[in-house]
Formats: sequence, C-alpha cells, structure tokens
Amino acid sequence: MQDSLGRDTESQPDQTGSATPEPARSGLLQRARAYLIDLRLPTKLLGITLLFVMLAEVLVFVPSIASFRLSWLQNRLESARLASLAAEASKGGVVPAMVRRELLRTAQVRAVAVKKNDRRTLVLPSDVQLEVNASFDLRDMNPDGFWNQIGKRLDLIGDALYVFVAPPSRMLVVYGRVQTGNVASASDDFVEVVLPEEPLRADMIRHGLNVLGLSIIISIIAAAAVYLTLIKVLVRPMIRITQNMVHFGENPEDPGRIIEPKMRGDEIGIAETELASMQTQLNQLLHQRKRLADLGLAVSKINHDLRNMLASAQLISDRLGELPDPSVQRFAPKLIASLDRAINFCNDTLRFGRAEEAAPRRELFALLPLITEVADGLGLPHKQIDLSVNIPATLQVDADRDHLYRVLNNLARNATQAIEGQAGGGQTSGGGEAAQGLIAISARRDGRHTIIELSDDGPGVTPRARDNLFKAFKGGARKGGSGLGLAISAELIRAHGGEISLADSEAGAKFQVDIPDRRAVAAG
Repeated sequence: MQDSLGRDTESQPDQTGSATPEPARSGLLQRARAYLIDLRLPTKLLGITLLFVMLAEVLVFVPSIASFRLSWLQNRLESARLASLAAEASKGGVVPAMVRRELLRTAQVRAVAVKKNDRRTLVLPSDVQLEVNASFDLRDMNPDGFWNQIGKRLDLIGDALYVFVAPPSRMLVVYGRVQTGNVASASDDFVEVVLPEEPLRADMIRHGLNVLGLSIIISIIAAAAVYLTLIKVLVRPMIRITQNMVHFGENPEDPGRIIEPKMRGDEIGIAETELASMQTQLNQLLHQRKRLADLGLAVSKINHDLRNMLASAQLISDRLGELPDPSVQRFAPKLIASLDRAINFCNDTLRFGRAEEAAPRRELFALLPLITEVADGLGLPHKQIDLSVNIPATLQVDADRDHLYRVLNNLARNATQAIEGQAGGGQTSGGGEAAQGLIAISARRDGRHTIIELSDDGPGVTPRARDNLFKAFKGGARKGGSGLGLAISAELIRAHGGEISLADSEAGAKFQVDIPDRRAVAAG
C-alpha cells in the first residue's frame, strides 16, 4: 500500500511506536542469554562439541558436493565422447535416427559436438531446438599459480551450490577435452555436450543426503567420544573441585572436608593441590584463632582476679611505705610504681578487651632512669650476670613510658633467662662457680630517631627461631618459651612508628630498637 507520494506504508509503525518489535526481540534475546548462562557445564560442553563437529562436517560437505558435480559432468562428457565414436563408425557418417536417440539416451545428453583438427562437427544433434541457459568449460581445471587454483576451486563450489537454487528447466552446455586413454588431449580438440541440469540436481540431492546421513553418524560418534573424554578428564574433576569448595565453605573448621588431591601432574592436579593447601592453612588458622579466643577469655578471667590481688598488694605496699626503715623507704616507691603499672596494665586489658595494644601516650623523658628501673625490677646486676649501661644522662626519648618499659623489660628478661639457662647447662669457671654473663644496654640519637641496643653473651638465637621471630607462639628463642614477649614488644614499637630487629653479633643475641620522634612520624 502506498501513500500519495508513492511511499510504502505497510511496514511503517504508527506514531505511538506500539508496532515496533524491538522490545519483544530484546526480551527474547535476554531470555535466551539467561538460559545459556544457566546451563550446566556438561550441557554447554555437549552443545559446543556438537556445534564444532557439525561445522567441520559442513566444511567437508561443501567441497565434497563440488567434487561430485565435477565428476558427474566429466562422466557425461566421457559418455558423450564414446557415443561420438560410435556415431563416427557408422557407414557414410550418417547415424540412423533410432541409433542416435539411443546413444543420446545412454549418454544422458541432448546433443554432442566434437572438435578435431580445428574442425567442429555436430555428431549427435537434437531432434528439437534447444535453448541453452548456462555454459561451463571444464578444459582447464589446473590453472597456473596458487591463487588461480584457489579461485578455480571457489568457482566450482559456487557453481555446485547454485545447482540447488537454479531454475529446474535450466539447460547446460559443457566443454571438455578429448580423452586419449586416461590422459586428456593437450591440443585444442574438445567435446561439447548439451544436457539438462535436472538429473544433476537429483543426483546431487541424493549424494547430499547420503553425505548428510554419514555426517550425522560421524558427528554423533565423534561428539560422544570427545564429550565423554572431556567429561572424564576435565569436567568431572572441575565439578569435584567446585562441590568440595561449597562443602568446605559450609564448615571450614572440619578437617575432613579438605579436598584430597589426585595424583595428577596437569593443571587440574595443581589446582587440587593448591586448593588443599589453602584449605589446610585456613583450617589451621581458624583453629588457631579459636584457641586464641579461648585463651583470650581465660586471660580476661585471670586478669580480672589478678587485678583484685594487685589492688590488695598495693594497699599493703602503701602501709610499708609508712615504715621508717631506710631499706623500706628505698625500695617501697619502686614496689609501688611496679604495682601501679601492673594494675594499669590490667585495667587497659579489660577496658579494650582485644588483642591490639592501646595507642601509645607519648611524652619526652630521660631514658637512663627507665633503664635503671628495668634493671632493678630484674635484680641486675647479680653474681651470675653483669650489667653494662652506656647511655648519656641527657639522652631523652619521645615514647610511651609504660610501653617502652615493657619492651625493654621483655628483652632484658629474655637475655637473663638465656644466660641463666646456659650457665645451668654445666658451664663453670675455674673456681667451680657458675659462668658469668653480660648484658649490655646502649642508646644514641640518630637525627630524629632514638636507637636502643640490648645485647647479651648468651647462646644466641637458633636459625629456627629466627624464621618466626616476633610471631606469637612461634618465635620462642628458648625451650618452653611462647614468643609472646617478642611479639608484644614488636607490636608496641610498631605502634610508635618504629622497628625492632635482631642485629648481627659475633656471640649471643643483639636486639636493636628504633623509635622515631613524633615529628619524624608525622613527616612520613
């Protein structure tokens, strides 16, 4: 239907756009895409396998049908040549009408002409006038040059496919070389035949159906073989890994849910091995955190009761401070300070209720009195251990006093225990007394940093302990040690923006504490 301007109006939507199919088409595509996404892996694999096998069969079918057409036409040419030879053997070169019709029927052609010695002769003419619709020259099937040969093959494929859509009454003329034995003549002689295309189409359809049936059988067998192989080699192991991941995620604390890797050296085996390793590490980490949580609860209960005991000890120490004895007056303030520090530490632990330490309350103070307080708390020096302190009286450090006390107390206590453990192992001096040890503490300023070094001449740190130093429950440097002291010290120093490390030493152990000033931390 056309309007006054001759425009086609049947396929145009109205002004409201209600006739446009785009929304429906878009919804259909979305549903199809969602359906494909939701398919299981084996179904997708089967579909992809069938698709590519059928594609391979199509790539085989097209050249096959072109080759069949070429052979069919060449067979007609050969039959026409033989019929022409029979016609030429007739007396006087005249072929009776009945014989001519029989020869044409046997050759399945309508007319035959032969060119020999530059002379073209209509050997077997048709009884009726023929209208030729297309012509094909089969004389030069192997042109020179690679691309020319490719072009010739593509032309043959195009001609073969056009047979299925061409008009059914089409008449063809075909040219071919005269055969001498099994070899085509190299001269310009040729055989020319006129034949209908309908028998060719019928034979090509039968051949195509045969190839199609064979292709379907081959496709099913090949797809099934590929599918079953991939299912066993790839899909089932992947499904096993996926199911194990889901199963393990339901209860990662159950070690029985950890995947057991198969003895495979390919990527699937590597994936199973790595997955088992990650699941094992996660399982151990969860168990460790559970133990730490239980330990934290126990520590909180102990801490609560310990705080009450320390409060009672603080009352008693206050009364001791009232005694006029000089020794009591000398040690009572240190005892009271130690009890106050212990009570504050217990309160902070209960207040925060977490593994992280409280933020440092930094101040600028002299370092030497703190070192003296640490030494007095450990009873240093004594007859087994000497103490060497090399710290200027004017040196000041910008840090949390209680935090730094805990760090230095942990380091000095570890050094003391290491030396006493070495002496208890049987090392004695010439007088029969236990061997003497030495703890040396020094400090210096380095720009905006305070460097504190604490060393001893004990047995040192074992290589195994070095690998996990400053890690709780892993970095114990002595037998029976938990490594908590070094882990706590490292955490406290990191809270200051500093670093604690094990320095190289010829004997014993040497720890270095680097504490930057607040200005250095702010400067980044």
